[in-house]
Amino acid sequence: MGFAVNKRGFLAPLPPLVLALLFVQRFTVVVSALNYTNHRQVSSMRLERIQRHLDKINKPPVMTIESPDGDIIDCVHKRKQPALDHPLLKNHKIQREPPEMPRVKALKEDDELRSERTKKSNEAEGVRGSWQMWHRNGTRCPQGTVPIRRSAVHDVLRAKSLFDFGKKQQRSISLARHIDAPDVVSGNGHEHAIAYTGSSQEVYGAKATINVWGPPIQVVNEFSLSQIWILSGSFDGSDLNSIEAGWQVSPELYGDSRPRLFTYWTSDSYQATGCYNLLCAGFVQTHSRIAIGAAISPVSSYTGNQYDISILIWKDPKLGNWWMSFGDNTLVGYWPAELFTHLAEHATMVEWGGEVVNSRANGKHTSTQMGSGHFAEDGFGKASYFRNLEIVDSDNSLSSARSISTLAENTNCYNIQSSYSNEWGTNFYYGGPGNNPRCP
Repeated sequence: MGFAVNKRGFLAPLPPLVLALLFVQRFTVVVSALNYTNHRQVSSMRLERIQRHLDKINKPPVMTIESPDGDIIDCVHKRKQPALDHPLLKNHKIQREPPEMPRVKALKEDDELRSERTKKSNEAEGVRGSWQMWHRNGTRCPQGTVPIRRSAVHDVLRAKSLFDFGKKQQRSISLARHIDAPDVVSGNGHEHAIAYTGSSQEVYGAKATINVWGPPIQVVNEFSLSQIWILSGSFDGSDLNSIEAGWQVSPELYGDSRPRLFTYWTSDSYQATGCYNLLCAGFVQTHSRIAIGAAISPVSSYTGNQYDISILIWKDPKLGNWWMSFGDNTLVGYWPAELFTHLAEHATMVEWGGEVVNSRANGKHTSTQMGSGHFAEDGFGKASYFRNLEIVDSDNSLSSARSISTLAENTNCYNIQSSYSNEWGTNFYYGGPGNNPRCP
């Protein structure tokens, strides 16, 4: 059977006459450009392979919601979600018992005052929480279902190949980096401005509140993101385990320039396992109001209102799954312990910060921005921030991440400055414009 791409980027069966014409035209069809997708010739055989893959990840919905931004959100029964197709999860039962939330270590009186000051300070400075755009029409997924952003043919065609769809490219390791900061995403055009913990401690989770912006992307296959990394394993081998979450702008993955909530995981240094969001089996979603991969709205503006999101990732001490909460402790879902090797026990490093892809189009450094597109020294309302960085320890307690280091590969392009305050705890400003006279 052959397929045609309709105006929403999904495949529809082709009539027999059209199939005959395609045969005469040597099995090629022209897929029109929609949302960053170039005009290109695609064989009907490839379209069929793409459709088979989409059939695997786009599960039959109980209900469908069309977001104001054009996303199609499918409400899928929890037990029909893609996660449970993973071979390691054949006998997995979705965790019904809520995980034990990390405890905030006993508050002293001054800590309570600091918490209240933080709230008042944020209100005075125009800091507000961001949510998701697909909620705006008031429709919600029914109880017992989870919202999943539907993938279309155009989404796959923007990737290098079907195998690469939804995956981070495998990256080389920069051996010149400091031994305590062997960030796996270095090299091969990836640049960062990050804060990180030491590599010798046992870590069971991390939290941060992340300023949300919409940085411009120069080239379709570049991205800009701000995230938390939970890491364990060897940085110079093939067994690195990573759990990641934050916001990103990625025209290649999403077909637009909106910042979106994302997750990622890998158990083999980004080689074959894992993916973004729910684009493969793995992450188990449990909440009916958070759609991973959906646009975040509103976003911050220069010298205007600042919007941020809070993300907590931690290991449930009872069952060992790695849970994620969004905003005010809303449980989104979890990465089952079965997916991992090293992270089945604990993490050894946490990183917070920004990452961009620099493809050096036309032989120049990319103008893809990180964060707000402004350097750290510009401060509040101008530069992007991470605030209230916290670590989960072995007794499932949250405490401020006091001992952190920072790293930026090219401070003329993107930089980072950390500090500590009573209101924002451990925090940092970061980012930059990319290409500029000092970053050619």
